[in-house]
Amino acid sequence: MSRDHPPNPLPPFDFATARKVVFGWGRRRELPRHLPGLGRPCFVLVGSRTLLRSGVAEEIAGLVRAADCTVVDTAEIHREPQVADVDGLAERWRSAADAEDGIIIALGGGAAIDLAKAVSARLSHPEGDSIRDYLEGVGRGLKLCRPCLPVIALPTTAGTGAEATKNAVIVGLDPPFKKSLRDDRLLPALAIVDAELTVSAPAQVTAHSGMDAITQLIESYWSRRRAPIPEALAESALRSAIPALRTLARDPQNRQAREAMAYAALVSGMCLANSGLGMTHGIAASLGVHIGLPHGLACAMMLLPTLEFNRVTETPRLAVLARRVLDLPPSLPQEEQVDRLFEAISDLLAKLAIPRRLSEVGVRADQLRAIAAGSSGSSMNGNPREASQEDLLAVLEGAL
Repeated sequence: MSRDHPPNPLPPFDFATARKVVFGWGRRRELPRHLPGLGRPCFVLVGSRTLLRSGVAEEIAGLVRAADCTVVDTAEIHREPQVADVDGLAERWRSAADAEDGIIIALGGGAAIDLAKAVSARLSHPEGDSIRDYLEGVGRGLKLCRPCLPVIALPTTAGTGAEATKNAVIVGLDPPFKKSLRDDRLLPALAIVDAELTVSAPAQVTAHSGMDAITQLIESYWSRRRAPIPEALAESALRSAIPALRTLARDPQNRQAREAMAYAALVSGMCLANSGLGMTHGIAASLGVHIGLPHGLACAMMLLPTLEFNRVTETPRLAVLARRVLDLPPSLPQEEQVDRLFEAISDLLAKLAIPRRLSEVGVRADQLRAIAAGSSGSSMNGNPREASQEDLLAVLEGAL
């Protein structure tokens, strides 16, 4: 029996995720039975106007009331959360009720869930002038030191995996940045992953968020901080995610594909929380800061260029991933196996109508150096191949 690679001693590792995960079609309706043990005043954070118009937000509020809990306030977020959003909402909720006994319920995509996590931290840590004081690389270096308010995450997109991560990504405007608040205390107390909630997502949101999940699975798989559990989870999720997202491009109501993508997104959050990411996400964050490119679209556009950069040192590992995800014969040369993986991703991008050149979305050549300089965040620390500023610039120039 052949092996893809010889067995090695397992490295020491930790694995952290949401305290409890409830997965399945329609399982949001079980919310009342999970509430009494967590607290009574509830703050509901809604991530899109569609959820308000469709009645989903009111359905969740009704489920909260069915558990004899009180909906103290409902707020909305329609963009990536900014420092001012966190500080303002924390102040609003602190004055509205006994916030220290409350629960925050986040209904939406990664923006809503990340905002909920950051507000939960701010409510329990009033020290400092702003949540910025706690952000990596830009704040005063303050650390979370006590439990945060429980967060219940109900994702309505299959992408970021924020329901299973220990960080919240926050945007600053002056100067522009996108940085994380990161601590195990930010892991949601409960993630209810109900793929039925994703069916109403627009086609573009489904495509962009799905590519974010696929990118997270690939980057965590080969991150220099990779660990055994995320590695195994990433392989299994990628096998179903690529064909599922292809199916959703032509059949957005397909329940099996929706569930496969919801699972892939959940797993991608577990993987990135425990293994880190890489160059794709480093550049994507900078593209979001400098030109406002939506995060999932930025990941989709930069995935193949950054894979090509890493291929120089990572062909053997990419070949293993290609064999396991695409069921390729081991006798196929490694370079051809990697080619097949890249072709599968390229075909998926085409079916999702993802632009392939940065110039198509408004990026100019004179912006590339600033984008490269802004790409050296925490995600880059996990990239398997060392990358200088000139390397980053060359990747961006090749993608322009």
